[in-house]
Amino acid sequence: MNAASAANQAASPAISSASADLRTRDPRLDFYRGIAMFIILAAHIPGNRWTGWIPARFGFSDATEIFVFCSGMASAIAFGGSYARNGWALGSARVLFRCWQVFWAHIGLFFFVAMTMATLDTYGSFDKSYINSLNLQHFFDDPAAQLVGLFTLTYVPNYFDILPMYLGVLALLPLMMALARGHLWLVALCSVLLWLAANPYLIGLGPNGLSFPAEPWSQREWFFNPLGWQLLFFTGFAFMKGWLPPPPTSALLGAVAAAFLILSAPLGSWKVFLWLDAANGDLADAIRPWWAASAQWREKTDFGLLRYAHFLALAYLGWLLAGEGGKRLIASGHSLGARLWAGLLGIISKVGQQSLAVFVFSMALARLIGFALDQTDRGILITALANLAGFALIIACAYGAGWFKSHPWRAKR
Repeated sequence: MNAASAANQAASPAISSASADLRTRDPRLDFYRGIAMFIILAAHIPGNRWTGWIPARFGFSDATEIFVFCSGMASAIAFGGSYARNGWALGSARVLFRCWQVFWAHIGLFFFVAMTMATLDTYGSFDKSYINSLNLQHFFDDPAAQLVGLFTLTYVPNYFDILPMYLGVLALLPLMMALARGHLWLVALCSVLLWLAANPYLIGLGPNGLSFPAEPWSQREWFFNPLGWQLLFFTGFAFMKGWLPPPPTSALLGAVAAAFLILSAPLGSWKVFLWLDAANGDLADAIRPWWAASAQWREKTDFGLLRYAHFLALAYLGWLLAGEGGKRLIASGHSLGARLWAGLLGIISKVGQQSLAVFVFSMALARLIGFALDQTDRGILITALANLAGFALIIACAYGAGWFKSHPWRAKR
């Protein structure tokens, strides 16, 4: 046996072990991503009372950050092993196949929602135009040009902007894995430079960074700039891949993170905007300049630095609360409370496991729930029933997607 063969045999157990670890599902990942799916549904129901209580009303970051960060972690599980086992070329091929799936999910979502809005306007008689409620009139006025834009991602209407961002971030994964073969610092440098290209204000290069046009008739850009949001995605990827060590368990760090979240909560509320516009007095006068100066640091489109800091503080507390390996999430014992929690954890985790299917379904469902609420007085009880019905439907979607993915029609060996 030559030296190279001996080295390969010695390394193979470690590679196999690392791949097995990456393939093992982390209960924290599925749980928190599942929570994000419920929040995203509530946030996208038009005129929903419950949106006053989502994380976006109590801080700089929101469920989008949870979704992107957890997607980075899930990608380390899904694709990290492929790169380790099959090499860069086949690993990248799998990433491109996932990009293909996400692209067609985006196209399918757009056409389904556009069709439902057109159906309501064509065959219904309502007080508002549902096509205009999503600013889709340009598509129906000039469908030939907008079809080209839709398929080339130069026409990305609001409400349909999360999947293109996710697609753009995923497309960067082969580049990052190629850089990782050189040194992990190259990955970090590339990610930071891409983020700075979207947020040049941080180094004094002006407010306008690189972005992608969202429509040809205006200067509007993609609402979620993948060059900015990739920083959060690859942070999650690096933690799950082992490129970044787990943070230390520290009561002091937990207290600092909690203090930051509490102090920033009032500034995350939309009511602050109204208050600053209307209020007079020394306090309002003192806050207004800071509020204006920090606008770029809070910006959602390019993923401002305050959003990053806020989410990392929130994620650290979530990491502490879940415990090592998520052991505090897993109920022990046979009491009624433990069994109920185990059942709830299983449901939420199932929603997190099928996040792409659930997300696409929830975005279409949210518009239909909004239409149903338009036919009511939007009272507290009917709004609660609408949200709970939506939650039940996305749970059913998650279990249905899992059932189909199991290929039950195949003969079991």
